[in-house]
Amino acid sequence: MQASFKDRLKYKLERFLSRGGGSIFLSLSLVFVAGFLIIISLRWLLFLFFPELNYFDNFLTDIWVVFLQMTDPGNMNQDNEAPFWLKITSILAGLLGVILLSMLIAFITTTLEAVFYEFRKGRGRVLEQNHTLILGWNERAVDVIRELIMANESEKKASIVILAKEDKEVMDNKIAKRLPQTKNTTIITTTGDYANVNELRRVHVAGAKSVVLLANCSESASKADKEISDVQAIKSIMAIISCQQGQNQLPIIAELFSPEKRALINFFDDPQIIALDSWNIMGKLLVQTSLTSGLEVVYSEIFSFDGCEVYFYEPNDWKSVEFYAASYQLRDGIPLGIYRADKGLQLRPAKGTLLQPGDQMLILANDDSTIQLEAVPFFQAQDLRLNGGRIEQQQKKILILGWHDVANIFIREAAGYLLSGSSFDILFDQANEHLQNSIQVLQAEYPDFVIRLINANPMTLEALQQQKPYDYHNIIVLSQDLREQSVDKIDADTLVILLLLRTIAKHTESHQTKIITQVLNSENQEIITQTDVDDFIISNRLITMILTQLSENPLIKLFYDDIFSEEGSEIYVKPAHLYFNEFPVQLAFGSVMHLANQRDEICLGIRKGKWSKQASENFGVQLNLAKDTSILLEENDFLVVLSEDEL
Repeated sequence: MQASFKDRLKYKLERFLSRGGGSIFLSLSLVFVAGFLIIISLRWLLFLFFPELNYFDNFLTDIWVVFLQMTDPGNMNQDNEAPFWLKITSILAGLLGVILLSMLIAFITTTLEAVFYEFRKGRGRVLEQNHTLILGWNERAVDVIRELIMANESEKKASIVILAKEDKEVMDNKIAKRLPQTKNTTIITTTGDYANVNELRRVHVAGAKSVVLLANCSESASKADKEISDVQAIKSIMAIISCQQGQNQLPIIAELFSPEKRALINFFDDPQIIALDSWNIMGKLLVQTSLTSGLEVVYSEIFSFDGCEVYFYEPNDWKSVEFYAASYQLRDGIPLGIYRADKGLQLRPAKGTLLQPGDQMLILANDDSTIQLEAVPFFQAQDLRLNGGRIEQQQKKILILGWHDVANIFIREAAGYLLSGSSFDILFDQANEHLQNSIQVLQAEYPDFVIRLINANPMTLEALQQQKPYDYHNIIVLSQDLREQSVDKIDADTLVILLLLRTIAKHTESHQTKIITQVLNSENQEIITQTDVDDFIISNRLITMILTQLSENPLIKLFYDDIFSEEGSEIYVKPAHLYFNEFPVQLAFGSVMHLANQRDEICLGIRKGKWSKQASENFGVQLNLAKDTSILLEENDFLVVLSEDEL
């Protein structure tokens, strides 16, 4: 059936108006002009047939009067003395003006509201260059921004752009509350789908220097929510590559929960695209911290941009300098390893290894701008005799209060470090079938260890006292609810348990038990330090440090892979009596480094035992001291070393 002229005209009008605000404004303007011309024409015809009606005696004046009447009906009184028929046209002009101008004002108001709404939502185009782009929003976002602000301190001007599905006002309020000073860094938030190509182009992803992809749910979320988060991350990575004409030039650091989804990242065959397993890293950190007291403080300083950091350094000419001898030609920096493109990263290379053209040295230094290899050594280390002591390994008893998936990783990782016969007791209130099955699987997988699930509530003093917690070597405090997703609720429960443990400790004779707790909100660190915890893991803070370090230099992942692996070199805090026979001893830090080299270790710094509980003294940890700094070591002090094992 063929459409009628009326239907076709209606269809074209609808299509024209559907184009948006410009079409509507133009339509209203045309109707106004048409009405104006019609009324002028009516008055002209009246004047033509009835000349006596033209009381102005000037048609141009009459046109002006009609315009005033249409734009402001109050001007209709200018025709008070006009004949009856002219008053009819005045009434038409006033009514038409009221209708059209009301519609136009309503349209302008609605349009302005939409514009302001877009402003509030941050829907405008981002024109930043060389910015760090954060995609997604979770409880770690503010900590990531804080680390990036510190990383940008050496730049004149820097910017961070956040694109997330979270409301812009919510993000702005959280940032303003927790980060009142952003120094030289501009922070721009915007709301949108970060897996959408057009949205990524709007935030100028092609002009960014790196991309950090945050998970859109916590580790406590359901399996379905984690799956959605991982799929969103994979789509976002593909969209980012698409915005670069199919050739990725950006470091992309993504949080992924599923091992299968992380394996998909290998499909891109791009070393700049890194999938981070936050919980796996946390499990390894818990293990290493349980073995070495003070390690969390060391990690916090190395991983953060506030303090010492690790850098890759390559001068114009190495001049065939020996790796360990290079330490005394660097006023700032401690060499940790060598990176060669064909062999990868080697920490603690063999003695006598010469640096060759193309080699990059991994260095712990205060800043990359202060690293400079001098032509000749500026420090001569004192030749000391090594004590040669070793730590005797023993079976360990570990008490886990609460449970989380990270505990699964902790037990699996600890099995590679501990002697057979070591035990894990898990205290959990009313464990569900899933947890019971997890414990059974672990016990079957590691028959040389004792893994027991004890049904008791660790948040009650009676249950804790009955378990005799200070008979254990280590106490690990985790989440008390398998379904709890509120970081504040988890941290509050943790604080209650720590206070209960502190109460029990007052009535307990001297003990060597180390308490390690997982704290999700970094703002609770100061509170936790008041509960006599030997080491505390600020999970969000440490993970964000790693995220931001990788965003600045993806090659750093080789270092993390090594120190978090049982087979590689790890960082340990070892007692000073392993190195010296008599105390106190005073000598230069460079000589301490030389002594550690005799054990095939690299000394990164020291930890003063008397300051181990004092946050103002960085809990006694001092890293990357000047080689000629004189230090006084006492029997309860420690050396921070890069070593093959804890012995």
